[in-house]
Amino acid sequence: MRFSKVIRRRKIHWRVRENIKGTSSRPRISVFRSNNGIYCQLIDDRNGNTLVAASSLDKGFAGGTKNKTEQAREVGRTLAEKAQAANISQVVFDRSGYLYHGRVKALAEGAREGGLKF
Repeated sequence: MRFSKVIRRRKIHWRVRENIKGTSSRPRISVFRSNNGIYCQLIDDRNGNTLVAASSLDKGFAGGTKNKTEQAREVGRTLAEKAQAANISQVVFDRSGYLYHGRVKALAEGAREGGLKF
């Protein structure tokens, strides 16, 4: 039986999420990649709260003329700045079943450049 890419990614995501948990002191970075943009959130799984969020489609985002990979890096930096403002420096990275490659990797590197520690 052949599975679609979406079903395959969701199965990987569920499998990974059994082991990755975010806390208020070390939240989880959740990534969602679409054709138009990339979104990420810092999530406290114990309380079920989103602490900080960033997206390439936010108002005032400065990556309008850049390609998608460069936009993802910029979103990672933006998330890191918002996290630093919320006194968060340690995080757990949840790639949501996507391969650690391309835009997902660029977002992670941008977050590291912004000062987050994985």
